[in-house]
Amino acid sequence: MADLQAIVEEIHEKLTPRLGEGKVADYIPQLAHVDPKKFGMTIVTVDGDVHKVGDCDEPFSIQSVSKVFTLTLALGKHGETTWNRVGREPSGSAFNSIVQLEHEEGKPRNPFINAGAIAVSDLVLAGHTPREAIGEIVRFVRYLADDDSIAIDPEVAKSEQATGFRNFALANFMRSFGKLDHPVEHVLGVYFHHCALAMTCTQLAKAGLFLAASGRNPLTGHTVVSRQRARRINALMLTCGHYDGSGDFAYRVGLPGKSGVGGGIMAVAPGKASVAVWSPGLNHNGNSLLGSLALEMLATRTGWSVFGQ
Repeated sequence: MADLQAIVEEIHEKLTPRLGEGKVADYIPQLAHVDPKKFGMTIVTVDGDVHKVGDCDEPFSIQSVSKVFTLTLALGKHGETTWNRVGREPSGSAFNSIVQLEHEEGKPRNPFINAGAIAVSDLVLAGHTPREAIGEIVRFVRYLADDDSIAIDPEVAKSEQATGFRNFALANFMRSFGKLDHPVEHVLGVYFHHCALAMTCTQLAKAGLFLAASGRNPLTGHTVVSRQRARRINALMLTCGHYDGSGDFAYRVGLPGKSGVGGGIMAVAPGKASVAVWSPGLNHNGNSLLGSLALEMLATRTGWSVFGQ
């Protein structure tokens, strides 16, 4: 087994001169205040070993990484009928594109672009008030990470609500095609709040561990999803988890992963480990620039790519 602590420290050391590269997301005003020189990385293995470096225990806004957890919840509630509402194909368009949605009559291409995650929020809302649905999401993430301190950052949620005009447009568009069951304000309330979850790299890596261990959290012994469902969520993360940079990420890193515009990426090495990395500067696709590089270096050093060494 590779010395993972030495590897994460080496990655950190190599990337330190480049801290601050990329562009911090500023279209959500609250995110614009984040220090662009932050960098944290945590690996949690299926044996329970934790290897971490840098700002790995500082909470940040996980944004779209949360879409993995809401998809898992929606699948738990609705099973395979979830796919009647959202597709499973890479989008090839920007994560907040409205063009594709019109072309495909209000059915989003996959659950990780904004429109798809809004459709998933609508499914999670079934039978609940928005407050109850948000509470269910927070409890689920706390359960996955085995950490009751995880919470939503109310300032980020407020910031998203105040500036989320394009998301309102996407949701209204889907409603016009009869693809949302609940009022747009309720669905977006759930969506903005789950995107505003604040977590550390260590919490995020622990929360993703069930996807590395065939649906079971090896630290708690809880079975979260079936082996087959874990495999399918990983497949979607590999093909769709990085917006229209998903192909490049698969090519360079070769691990299922999900990025967020807060600069976080959660990646899964099936059978081996869950990894979370945070660096706020983004590349032109809206994915963490140094986070992607760190994961590429990790995959190279460990031979963890799902496509072989």
